[in-house]
Amino acid sequence: MNPTAGMANPVELLLLGHADGRRCGVDRRVGEVTYADMRGAVADYAGDLRAAGVRPGCRAVVVSDDCVAAVTAVLALWWHGCVPIVLHPTLRPAEIGFIVRDSEAEFVELNVAPEHEAAVRTELGEVDAERGAAGRGGLLTALVPGRAGPSAVPPAVFGETDELLVQYTSGSTGRPRGVRHCLRAVHAVLRGVGSMLELTPDDVVLSTAKLSFGYGFGNSLLYPYAAGASSVLLDGPADPYGVAAALDAYRPTVLFSVPRLYAGLLRLAEQGKAVETGSLRLAVATGEPLPGELASRISDVFDVPLINGFGATEVLHTVVAAAVGQGKAAGPGSIGFPVPGVTATIRDDAGRPVADGTPGRLHLATESVALGYLNRPQDTARAFADGGVYTGDLAFRATGGDLCHVGRADDMLLLGGYKIAPAEIEHVVRGIAEVAECAVVGSADPLGLEQATVYVVARNPARPDETRKAVRAALRADLAPYKRPSLVEIIDELPVTANGKLARFRLRRRPGGPVGSPEGRT
Repeated sequence: MNPTAGMANPVELLLLGHADGRRCGVDRRVGEVTYADMRGAVADYAGDLRAAGVRPGCRAVVVSDDCVAAVTAVLALWWHGCVPIVLHPTLRPAEIGFIVRDSEAEFVELNVAPEHEAAVRTELGEVDAERGAAGRGGLLTALVPGRAGPSAVPPAVFGETDELLVQYTSGSTGRPRGVRHCLRAVHAVLRGVGSMLELTPDDVVLSTAKLSFGYGFGNSLLYPYAAGASSVLLDGPADPYGVAAALDAYRPTVLFSVPRLYAGLLRLAEQGKAVETGSLRLAVATGEPLPGELASRISDVFDVPLINGFGATEVLHTVVAAAVGQGKAAGPGSIGFPVPGVTATIRDDAGRPVADGTPGRLHLATESVALGYLNRPQDTARAFADGGVYTGDLAFRATGGDLCHVGRADDMLLLGGYKIAPAEIEHVVRGIAEVAECAVVGSADPLGLEQATVYVVARNPARPDETRKAVRAALRADLAPYKRPSLVEIIDELPVTANGKLARFRLRRRPGGPVGSPEGRT
């Protein structure tokens, strides 16, 4: 029997029917919130949306770090029949403005740091002025709390394939693309990897990935709320010290994180610092390739079962996974097996399946495949084809039936779970007066995790330190923290192919891989 059958709005699935006194969320600002508290807050917010004249069915942007208020906004927007788009508050104002324009959002919930708010509101004011000049309706950026009282209107009805959620991901050129999800996809991921998690109302979930990232949206909202469990919402940057403190303070039973943060926790433990993992019954690592040796160390040192997962924004969440130390997956680069409801095939450029052991394009067929990209018909036609979606990853099927990840077909970087286009970083670096040329490539750090290195040819070769300093300053000023390269390398010239094109593969194959001095780190 399908437990989600008949649900016409995700609010019914995620919020209604759970015990009133059960804790659903906690953050450092408001403390603990029960399901009864959340239902009341969502009804109030939905009433405010209606009173403000927000049009049901419109897209609405929520700019916020992880907190109870952000979850409230998303659920209320769904209640009212809107399509939420969650963005991280460290995005530059121009990036937020681009997404508001691209999505044609009609409402923005802004929850950013005071020192950032004025610049973002200036950008949104420009969007409003553009729309006014074009004779279009304005952009709503504020509600009047309590004007209408709680919503007495039942949650809006969504069809299984109606647009329900848009998540933005970088394209191969760095231009963000909105991925359009539907209610069918939510049901599918809950039946898929959700069945492997086996969450219950007694679980406490902690995710280091943010709500603005597809992986975090599932971890902190979809899975725990569907199970009637509790979600710990962490604001601010996720670093090993902060996560170790959260493990001690909140005693979660399930931890979702990315491989490089697990590696950071291991380093703390090896240094003799307390990393309290005794409450955990399960750890999940997704967002970037997890080296086999690191996976074993995580499971052994922290004495917890570990699921190694693989997913993509285009399929909402994790679609390939394996329990470390269990099953047949053991080879280098293995990302496991398709989760229930997912068919994974490896195909050539013509879309034909290839033999086991032969690298090719990873193709996924599942009900969680997105509706396509927003306003990108050509990109949609290329990616969403042959009865599913091509993720842009290269992989092969091993003899044991598990899938092994080879790399990205489009040179995209996967840093801490975020897809980053080299072109976006290069655009910033090329604008620096001290830089003549540059190129960004990915490589493995000593733990086998992907890192980004920006190779720079200095305009004045005699002053490399000055060039490096200028690059580091520009990266900090113009890129969100998760987009910044780990290393800055000054080299004499960029390698090129016989026809003059940049030979990125030669940079990746430099002796020992990219090596940076301490002062080169950003």
